Amino acid sequence: VQLVESGGGLVQPGGSLRLSCAASGLTFSTYTMSWFRQAPGKERESVASISNFGRNTYYADSVKGRFTISRDNAKNTVYLQMNSLKREDTAVYYCNARRAVVYDYWGQGTQVTVSS
Repeated sequence: VQLVESGGGLVQPGGSLRLSCAASGLTFSTYTMSWFRQAPGKERESVASISNFGRNTYYADSVKGRFTISRDNAKNTVYLQMNSLKREDTAVYYCNARRAVVYDYWGQGTQVTVSS
């Protein structure tokens, strides 16, 4: 199983970024997909999740109304559209694929830096 994140970078406060996570080696449509993030000196935290066919989504309070998670099962890809970015959104963002407790996979992470 491989999860490959892309789309991170440096952006000014108020700007936008779109992260992508391309999955391979798994039956993508059977997995709940999530984005997590970890800022320096902090624990990894959940940002957003989407159910296997996209009917249900979850967002952390800190990103509600600013971030949107979506998926394309035909492309085995999950996205995170991040708008109105704040300095406190600076972190390494990780893609996660999970099915039950046993099947739990992580990407290598992509850095997002919000700074002027």
